[in-house]
Order: sequence, then structure tokens, then C-alpha cells
Amino acid sequence: MSKRALITGITGQDGSYLAELLLEQGYTVYGVARRLSAPNGWRIAHLRDRITIIQADLLDQLSLIKAVEQADPHEFYNLAAMSFVPTSWDEPMLTGEFNSQGVTRALEAIRRVNTKIRFYQASSSEMYGRVREVPQTELTPFYPRSPYGVSKVYGHYITVNYRESYGLFACSGILFNHESPRRGLEFVTRKVTDGVARIKLGLADHLGLGNLDACRDWGFAGDYVRAMWLMLQQDQPDDYVVSMGVAHSVQELVEAAFAHAGLDWQQYVRTDPRFLRPAEVDHLIGDPTKAHRQLGWQPSVDFTRLVQMMVDADLARHSREAKIAAL
Repeated sequence: MSKRALITGITGQDGSYLAELLLEQGYTVYGVARRLSAPNGWRIAHLRDRITIIQADLLDQLSLIKAVEQADPHEFYNLAAMSFVPTSWDEPMLTGEFNSQGVTRALEAIRRVNTKIRFYQASSSEMYGRVREVPQTELTPFYPRSPYGVSKVYGHYITVNYRESYGLFACSGILFNHESPRRGLEFVTRKVTDGVARIKLGLADHLGLGNLDACRDWGFAGDYVRAMWLMLQQDQPDDYVVSMGVAHSVQELVEAAFAHAGLDWQQYVRTDPRFLRPAEVDHLIGDPTKAHRQLGWQPSVDFTRLVQMMVDADLARHSREAKIAAL
């Protein structure tokens, strides 16, 4: 019999890559999706005949219990979240409901249905916030600087609590920023690569950005979901930092993206104070030594290749849309 996996947030960037990986591994894959008035399944459209979607919601305990009962999974990956940091200041209460209490509801569903289910929680480098050391490890104290970061700290520690209190095989992956062509347009990486494509094709004449000096440890989402899977294949549950171990500034991101398109970024980029955070995080750079050593995990895509991949995908998308519009 093949293993069964249940993924919340399967329609998101990480969920789509994880579903692909698990299908390659021979899993039967179930995805949890909220009932929405407008469809949001473009990232998994190519997988729809190979996965089963269950309607459930992190805000509704009973629906999660029913989802776990229906899927009867060996592994449960909780990737659903209010994931856009700026929105967490506008909707702090809802962010907490999804990212804090939503994790508790997922863990409770496992505790009530089957305590042998292995659980993965998507923690975040944003938990470090005003960093206490560089680079950050699994033991670095948290100091979140946004409602999103605060909510993720709760989700992280409630996972530890259920592991220690109820003996659940529950792991948290402290993932640093991970990007891909499937990243939402609201995130700075896609905003930059999409903006470069639009400028290159004559669809825009400038790109507005916030703090160009902000630094992040960026990797490829397709690599990072492999670390998630590896965590649940270990003999004992634990928490792991997943990162590249190298930080790049937003300006470096901009320079790489524009250079790949043969453009001078200084002619097109404008600083816009509307995009500045109320409280910026410090120098986020992870130490992935534990993941390398204990999981045997290694990334396959570096920063430059990642940016080029995203620019190429946005150029191809806008070119296709322009051809369709011309018909």
C-alpha cells in the first residue's frame, strides 16, 4: 500500500511543489482547500486528476477532524497560513486565528483521530525578527517583529508542546524565504521579476519598491519542500532550520533580475515609502547545518539561478498573454 499524505495549503506555492514530490514518491495525496467564491487552483491544475481535494478550513475544528478521518493519512503537512507579512498588520486577529489557533486545531484533529499520524508545521524565519545572533540556528531566541511573526512563534511552540505532551511525531521546519515562479505577485521577489518582465516587454515604465537594503536568505521552494518530507522520514521528530546560509539584499535581487533581462535597474526602480514595513526585521540568515547533517538535505538551485528562473517564467507568461490578447 502507498503512503497517504494530507496537505493544508495545497493550492499555494509550497503545497503544489510538495504534492508533486509526494506523487513522485508514490504517495496518495489529499489536499485541504477552503471553499472560495473564486477558484485559486492554478498552481495544482496539472495535478487535479492525481490528487483528492477535501473542503475544510483551519478556522473550523470539525471540518479538520472530518478531513483527517477521510484521508486517513500517514503524514499531515500544515502549510496553510496567512502568509503575507504586510497584511498581518492590517488583519492581526485573523492572522492569529489561522497561524496560531489553526495549528492547534490541526494538532487536535490528529490527537482525536490518530496519534500515529506524523505532522509537519511550517514555521518561519520571521520568528527571529530582531535577531539575537547571525546566523540563526534552531536554538536562536525568537523576537518577532510583525503579527505574522508572532503568530508563527505560537504555531511553532504549540507544535513542540503537543510533541512533548502527547508524544506526537510533530516537526517544525523553520524555513527561510523560499521563492519560485509560483510565488504570489504580492511578494517582493515576484514583484521584482514580474516588474522586470513587464518593463522588458514595454508593459510598464518603472518599478516601485520599499527598503532596498533589507536582506533575506532566499532559496528555491522546490528544494525546501524536500526538506519537509525528509523531516517526517526520520526516526525521531525534531525542528530544523532550512535555508541557503547566504543573505542577499533586495537591491541584489533587483540587480540580478534586471541584468538577466539586459536592463539597467537604476533607470526604472523608484523607492516608494508606501512599501516600507512599520517594523523591519534585521539580518535574517539561517544556519542549515543541522538539516545538512541529520536530513542529508542539500539545495539544488542557487540565488542567481532562482532569479533567472523567475524572470524567464514571467517573460514567458506575459508574452503568452500578449499573444492571446492580440487574437
